[in-house]
Amino acid sequence: MGKLIKIKGDASFRTFFRKKNVKGNSIIVFAKKEKLKNLLVYDAINKILIKNKILAPHLFNENLRKNYIEIEDFGNKTIFKELNKRGNNKFNYYKKIVELLIKIQSIKDRQINTFKKKRYSIPKYKNKILIQEANLFCDWYIKSNFSKKSREKFSKEFKKIIKKLATNLMLKDDVFVHRDFHISNLMLVNNNIGVLDSQDALIGNKAYDLASLIDDVRLKTSRSFKKKIFNFFLKREKRINVRKFKNDFEILSILRNLKIIGIFTRLAIRDGKKGYLKLIPYTWKLIGMRMNENKVSKDLKNLLNKKFKKELK
Repeated sequence: MGKLIKIKGDASFRTFFRKKNVKGNSIIVFAKKEKLKNLLVYDAINKILIKNKILAPHLFNENLRKNYIEIEDFGNKTIFKELNKRGNNKFNYYKKIVELLIKIQSIKDRQINTFKKKRYSIPKYKNKILIQEANLFCDWYIKSNFSKKSREKFSKEFKKIIKKLATNLMLKDDVFVHRDFHISNLMLVNNNIGVLDSQDALIGNKAYDLASLIDDVRLKTSRSFKKKIFNFFLKREKRINVRKFKNDFEILSILRNLKIIGIFTRLAIRDGKKGYLKLIPYTWKLIGMRMNENKVSKDLKNLLNKKFKKELK
């Protein structure tokens, strides 16, 4: 297979290696667990992106039986690294990212053939999935921080409120949603922006990926800067109902970041990846900020303030 150099992984079950080739490098993606999603579906979604002139990794080779695919190497320049360099104009980068997001959201393809010649259809991002994801907050974070009696009472109320909150979403589930659209999954490739980690893509709410981008737990930005990006998106997408979009943006940011607290706790407890825990305090701040802006999340705000008033400040 050639010389393989292990490179830093992510929050999934995948393992990544850089393969040194005479004509250039490639990336070997290994995945024993959830390999259909992490290998087969990942490539299928990449094909849809490439078909629509979005920069995503091409497939070079596959061996599903041996749990790996070989894909194009986009290098090491994540947008996250670029934004952390002194002197870089952050807003100029975000404008390019927003333009890319709008292009992604315009994708009409819903099906494509996998490398196993089977048809793959992108599922819908139903409220049921959103609710299940938000409930990871109870399944992991609450479970690890409260007594059984205390967490059972809290979880029952939390799940009831989350279910109701999701019904307040106003927009249709009708656009391509990357579902993990943040600056660590975006690469700078020859002055273009490449997209990674697309295997979880669904057809969902137009506000979801923008909420993921603006309320990214990995990079602290001011409220005014967040608003600037949000307004730039609205300026470029003039046909949006602003009231409905703002409502959904806030709700989806809250639900996503509750899910993230649950996932980061799970990564620490189950997988020993404790580095993610340091991101939880800022995640709480983002949840608090969006709950303060969104009237329909009042019940959730009241519940969380009983237990996490300090974290939400």
